[in-house]
Amino acid sequence: MSTQGFDPNQAQNLLEIEKQFAVKAVEHAQTYWNILEKVPPRGLRLTRLDDEIYEHVMSAFPELSGNDHEKLVKLDEDWLKSEDGKKRWREFVNAYEKKVKDFNFGSLIRTDARLEYSETNTIFVTRMQFYAIEIARNRLGLNDTIHEIAKADAEKELLKKERESAKAS
Repeated sequence: MSTQGFDPNQAQNLLEIEKQFAVKAVEHAQTYWNILEKVPPRGLRLTRLDDEIYEHVMSAFPELSGNDHEKLVKLDEDWLKSEDGKKRWREFVNAYEKKVKDFNFGSLIRTDARLEYSETNTIFVTRMQFYAIEIARNRLGLNDTIHEIAKADAEKELLKKERESAKAS
């Protein structure tokens, strides 16, 4: 299929393409959750540019530092998608166009860092927004609790499987 003359702003959404993007976004979220379960978030590196991304997001969005990082703990979708928010995020995201693969792909992010992915705790953002927010959450220890919960849940599941296996023997 040729993309010559294709204007994405005028294109109709094709159901199959939307499904493929949704599947990729869910797979990405599941992979990230599995990593959070196994790796202490403070030491986690999501890209080779984590340091640059962290410094950039904290300087471009100084409000993320206020009130014990409240805007990072609980994302405000209205703030992210407001006219001003869109403009500022677009500038931020576009700075990584040639630096980060799939910088503008869609990703799912937890709106509340203290909770798991769920239908009510998830919004759709660009991959760079995901990286920026999650790198900041990890560096600031905002994902530490969720790591401990996920790790405990995984251990419980393992014990349950071991008990079931012992009963079957």
